[in-house]
Amino acid sequence: MAILKEGDAVAHRMHGAVFHSYAAPARGSAELCAWRLEVEAGVTGMPHRVSREEVFLLLSGTVTVTLDGTPEVLAPGDVAVVPAGASVSVDNHGDGPAAVWVTTSVGLEATTGDGAVIRPPWTQ
Repeated sequence: MAILKEGDAVAHRMHGAVFHSYAAPARGSAELCAWRLEVEAGVTGMPHRVSREEVFLLLSGTVTVTLDGTPEVLAPGDVAVVPAGASVSVDNHGDGPAAVWVTTSVGLEATTGDGAVIRPPWTQ
């Protein structure tokens, strides 16, 4: 069993957000990836299509998750399930930062609107 403390997370910055990686193959996980996403107030997320299912659990603040063109505001404790192949973006139109716990399976890739494929290091 691996125990990771908050200070053990590896931080990655992308598109105005910080991804604090806890579970990934590079950290010893064989099947799942999990990270804490921090989104500052005023950040508009990058729309992208995901290759694998993702689950978002809002820990604090508020975010708007736009799933296949339909926006939905999440409050702490709310969950968004993003199916594989769906288009998603996460925006923070609130007055303060937001924190989201995200879980997916190993190997997730994201394709942006211009066709660029992103292989996030926190899913590899």
